[in-house]
Amino acid sequence: MSQPGTVQRRPNRRGHATRENMLEAALRALATGDPGSVSANRIARDIGATWGAVKYQFGDVDGFWAAVLHRTAERRGDVPALTDSTAPLRERVAQIIDILYDGLTATDSKAIENLRMALPREKFELERLYPLTAAELSSWGQGWIASCQTAFAAIDVDPERIREVATFIPGAMRGIVSERQLGALYDLDLARRGLTNAIVAYLEGSR
Repeated sequence: MSQPGTVQRRPNRRGHATRENMLEAALRALATGDPGSVSANRIARDIGATWGAVKYQFGDVDGFWAAVLHRTAERRGDVPALTDSTAPLRERVAQIIDILYDGLTATDSKAIENLRMALPREKFELERLYPLTAAELSSWGQGWIASCQTAFAAIDVDPERIREVATFIPGAMRGIVSERQLGALYDLDLARRGLTNAIVAYLEGSR
């Protein structure tokens, strides 16, 4: 199913290949962390395409960035698919933390971070200038919370606390991953264990 507002084109083999090349080129460029890589024109030139080709495939730069984000979401999958639905609470929390610890250093995650750094910080401004991109990011947030709710299904904990935990885990893990990338001054295995213990204690406290 296509994203709302995106330009529809009759599929053909060459056009599909061009679209795929653009998306992969964008992810490679963005993953370098270079602020200058957040340019659809530059990415198009890197693969010998034109701005007109980008517009033909994605409509505009907003449609392009939304498609890039959607590509990473498709590859990422959902948390429930990666957690054991029969495992006890502590094991489920530890699994999610491990997933983020590894995932946030992946190429796609680096690309997303670089793109987000270049986008407007204010939600209103982001939605005004990049409505499709904003909608894709919003769907991520909603999907992440839904994934965490499913990951903790059939466990007797307060649903509101699960929402709170789902909201702060990504930011907390970005901090730990940042320490890892900078050359940690602390034992990060201990940090992950401490975060797991804190989350488990908080969720168990609602029983």
